[in-house]
Amino acid sequence: MVNKSRIILHIDMNSFYASVEQIYDPSLKGKAIAIAGNPKERRGIIITCSYEARARGVYTTMNVGEARRKCPELIVLPPNFERYRAASKSFFNLLKEYSEILQPVSIDEGYLQLPIVDGQNVLQHVQNIQDRIWNELQLPCSIGIAPNKFLAKMASDMKKPMGITILRKRDVTTILWPMNVIEMHGVGKSTAEKLGNLGIQTIGELAVADEYVLKQNFGINGLRMKQKANGEDDRPVDPEAIYDTKSVGNSTTLSYDTTDRDELYKVIATLSEKVAERLKAKKLAGVTVSIMIRSADWETCTRSKSINNAIHSKEDIIEQAWYLFNKHWDEEPVRLLGVTVSNVSDLKETTQQLTLFNFEEHIKEEPIIKLVDQIEQKFGKGTIVRGSDIAKPVGKYHANTSFSKDFWDEHK
Repeated sequence: MVNKSRIILHIDMNSFYASVEQIYDPSLKGKAIAIAGNPKERRGIIITCSYEARARGVYTTMNVGEARRKCPELIVLPPNFERYRAASKSFFNLLKEYSEILQPVSIDEGYLQLPIVDGQNVLQHVQNIQDRIWNELQLPCSIGIAPNKFLAKMASDMKKPMGITILRKRDVTTILWPMNVIEMHGVGKSTAEKLGNLGIQTIGELAVADEYVLKQNFGINGLRMKQKANGEDDRPVDPEAIYDTKSVGNSTTLSYDTTDRDELYKVIATLSEKVAERLKAKKLAGVTVSIMIRSADWETCTRSKSINNAIHSKEDIIEQAWYLFNKHWDEEPVRLLGVTVSNVSDLKETTQQLTLFNFEEHIKEEPIIKLVDQIEQKFGKGTIVRGSDIAKPVGKYHANTSFSKDFWDEHK
């Protein structure tokens, strides 16, 4: 039925937040409902919505006002993350009964590698998983079955809600290749536009594109896109991947569109401070700062800058983010701003280039570093720990994300 070397499922909950709300209030079932960050304000953005709402033209990221104009009977609810976390725990605990090779991707989706059993009817086995999620948790989901993660993800998107789709390697040319590149997992709007400018409109055209051209325009990611377009993906299902923080960011939709530079600076400063607090809580620093600017007409500009020394302080993040904003803002009214620090690593492992100004600081620390090394050689690594490393994390951003490392620890 699928490649005998691996049987990988991508399980994706359908309208997860909305489905959970319908469990707690059965009167909402069959109705157009949406979950929004702040339903009472214009800045409220639809996080997710039921399929009844989608049928009326409501979609994720639409603002509440526009959604209500499209669907006057829309029921808009604030998010209740405690409910969603509880439902997610039940979901992943159920999946762990089938395999320990489980990789959560977010609060409502994950990859599961099934053990290969001779004579096993894989489709019937997967149908049983979907039935249990529905019957025991009252949650609808779609499942993709494939020999690798990319194909499993593509398959799970093909039938919603409550679909099960098998996507074999031999199906790639007939099923995936005719699709537009924007439908390919991992390809966003800007990448699709850039591919289009190169004359690449379909996944099939990407699959046979010149590797040199792809690398020139997209770097190593261009070659990875081509591999996936050919159905190739050797990434493992990694249960530890949830621990790998790649970036820390924060964004906000403004209460009103504005061109006031002082107000925009205050927003960027606030976002940078929140990012800095989260980096501090996670003990991370990063070398790439990005900003996202969305205009009143929903045009989105994302720009980034990489620097030599990893940063984590509010002041450094503000400096880089404000520089990027000034360089790339076209002075059109701004609707949304975002700041992200990426390419992060453990704060203790980051190295700072020695300069004329910080050389003395490092020289003063050198005898202490040598002493710590001597003690650790004698008594073992980790014997000496900085007080700041054992202090309780501070800041309200620690472990309060909807799906974090600490949340996954509770499953162990």
